[in-house]
Amino acid sequence: MAATGLHNRSWFPALAVGVSLLKSLFIGAYHSTDFEVHRNWLAVTYSLPVSRWYHENTSEWTLDYPPLFAWFEFGLSQVAQHFDGNMLLVENLNYSSPSTVLFQRLSVIITDLVFMYATRECCRCVQDQKGSQDILNQPPFILAVLLLWNFGLLIVDHIHFQYNGFLFGFLLLSVAKHLQSQHLQGALLFSILLNLKHIYLYVAPAYGVYLLRSYCFTQDHTDGSIRWSSFSLVRLLALGGIVASVCALSFGPFIIMGQLPQVLSRLFPFKRGLCHAYWAPNVWALYNVLDKGLATLGVRLKLLEEAELPRSAMTGGLVQEFQHSVLPSVTPPITLICTLLSILPAVASIWRRPRGARGFLRCLLLCALGSFLFGWHVHEKAILIAILPLSFLAVESREDAGIFLVLTTTGHYSLFPLLFTPPEFLIKVVLMLLFTIYSVTALRKLHSGPGSLLRPLEVMYLLGLVSVAIACEVVFPLSPWQQKLPFLPLLVTSVYCSVGVCYSFLHLYITLLRQHKKPKQP
Repeated sequence: MAATGLHNRSWFPALAVGVSLLKSLFIGAYHSTDFEVHRNWLAVTYSLPVSRWYHENTSEWTLDYPPLFAWFEFGLSQVAQHFDGNMLLVENLNYSSPSTVLFQRLSVIITDLVFMYATRECCRCVQDQKGSQDILNQPPFILAVLLLWNFGLLIVDHIHFQYNGFLFGFLLLSVAKHLQSQHLQGALLFSILLNLKHIYLYVAPAYGVYLLRSYCFTQDHTDGSIRWSSFSLVRLLALGGIVASVCALSFGPFIIMGQLPQVLSRLFPFKRGLCHAYWAPNVWALYNVLDKGLATLGVRLKLLEEAELPRSAMTGGLVQEFQHSVLPSVTPPITLICTLLSILPAVASIWRRPRGARGFLRCLLLCALGSFLFGWHVHEKAILIAILPLSFLAVESREDAGIFLVLTTTGHYSLFPLLFTPPEFLIKVVLMLLFTIYSVTALRKLHSGPGSLLRPLEVMYLLGLVSVAIACEVVFPLSPWQQKLPFLPLLVTSVYCSVGVCYSFLHLYITLLRQHKKPKQP
């Protein structure tokens, strides 16, 4: 695909510098326990031999990312020692000196250069609108703003604290390489990403099926049938070699030391329970609240004895270990089956009727959302795995723009509970309003035409978020219920946002089915 949209233009560096300056304003803001998590990982990788990295448990925040991320932390620690050597002592739990805070905040801002470069490459893959000289209303500019200034990424990385921008840089750059038909580079980048953070297994089925069908089969037949005579073993071996090489580099040392089972036990801790401490807005949040409702109703109708119910079901609030009272309890195999069933139509569609990299991108989104909706112990921040790639489709399709507005507004609001301290209240409200208003106005102008991007019911649902926000953020803290039901705002937020995420998932599937009815693109 020809690169367009960025040649001889100076607006991209301006956007990148502007958002970096904004991030620097958050250096002294609240930071979550994830700040201590990554400080501890700096200490573990700096102070201990490699053989101890995945055994060290002085802190409760043990190393539970793949080995490449551990080496990333090791690299950061070589710089961190020049800021404050005490942050690299394993026994210095909850250490957060001003120098430590400054280093860790700057490390996130600087490593975001990967994300900025990836955004630039993605913008090269979208076409300018013909006949329009207004740069601010061109798809490349709008896409750059939607990615670089994404509200969720700003608060999760630069206030709450994580390195998602660095990781999403690899994901978006991989997607861009596939859009540019540079499939081996795309596969290499995704393999590196998986060995940095294994949550991206969510979208691995989309990569595997797409590359096998569209890269390893060298000829595309007009009838859509698969002919093994067109299969390229050389291409398959090239892909396999890339994946195997990256995995060997990442896990090889631990395999040699006989520590692979220990590493895997850290990466997949199934004992953490079905849901995270704050329920991610997915199917299991709806399932949990239905179970709580049935249990409460059963007690009131004297069909159940409250003393016989699991403590977490009635009085424990939002806890990690959750045992259902009325409905069948959910196990990891059940969530795996549900996830596979939810993404099966998407991966089957690009196998049966490949439609190029755009079809792959839509499949990637459905895999991300399917895993988010049905996965085990899903973190609410994982919604960004769908929101950021959907930005690409939003600037190219009017219907996808509508889905984007629903999903991004719902998903971003579901992140509000991450910032619960009073000083950050105004920050999160203003930033989300600015991003949402820009998204609506820019996409509406880009996809000008009769009618609105959003249906009336979608508008009503999104306006309902305002009522939820006022109730949870303003009214509830002043009410007597705060002491009796401290988890209630989290429950309301999670359940209400679950509806929007589920709706977006189904809407994306509907657009996929509509594409199947259209003539196949050459």
